[in-house]
Amino acid sequence: MAITATMVRDAGGKDPRQGLRAVAALRRLVEQLEALHVDRARELAWSWQEIASELGVTKQTVHRKHGRRREVG
Repeated sequence: MAITATMVRDAGGKDPRQGLRAVAALRRLVEQLEALHVDRARELAWSWQEIASELGVTKQTVHRKHGRRREVG
């Protein structure tokens, strides 16, 4: 968690180079966490609609983003 706190601090700092790097790292972290939790939800037989509702997106959006990855992976 210390790394995440550092990224958050850097993202809010005055140095745009550090800030942009931190934003990119946080974005990667969020994508990894989303994939992890979508996989868990699907393993627990959640519908695409249930997952989409929790993420605040449409069923089509979440299925387009994660459906193929799940089928291949």
